[in-house]
Amino acid sequence: MKKLILIDPNPVLCNEWKKSFESYEEVEIINGYFEVLEEFDCMVSAANSFGLMDGGVDYAIIKYFGQDLEKRVQQRIIKEYRDEQPVGTSMIVETNHNKHPFIAHTPTMRVPLTISRTDNVYKAMFALLLSVHQHNNNKENNIKINTIACCGLGTATGKVLEEEAARQMQLAYKNFKNPPSRIDWNYASERQKEIIFGGNLF
Repeated sequence: MKKLILIDPNPVLCNEWKKSFESYEEVEIINGYFEVLEEFDCMVSAANSFGLMDGGVDYAIIKYFGQDLEKRVQQRIIKEYRDEQPVGTSMIVETNHNKHPFIAHTPTMRVPLTISRTDNVYKAMFALLLSVHQHNNNKENNIKINTIACCGLGTATGKVLEEEAARQMQLAYKNFKNPPSRIDWNYASERQKEIIFGGNLF
């Protein structure tokens, strides 16, 4: 991946992204809708675990790429995940579009619900980056993903505050780009302190 485009119609979220990602030259922030983008290889579907794409950005993706894409997403979920794609996974699916060949189906929640006190945004963002990395390193894939377009994760139905969503997305991006040379419990503990969420808080 060479470029990440963060695009969303919510100006508050875009402002938070600008603050969180200001040190990354390869990250572009756009206040708008993904349909206006001329160049991207992979659009992120901030999804539910069952591939039901009838609301939010998923609905916009289906309107743009066609209803058959939802059927193929669900078929992949049934085949590869036994009918429920977990939060913390991301699946690269071909769109059959000449200019924009892929989506990354990336659940932020099992079904539509509030995820404001979770680390689901972090999990989804990290999973997205990992799936693109694995796709690009698979020698059988002739078409590589150089530019990702990604909307806000968890900020609509999930009701994650814009500042928190930007924090978790940037943290996942930073951690993915900077893997450690070794892992121990000190490293794991520091990582969890950064993320904060993920278990009972009280």
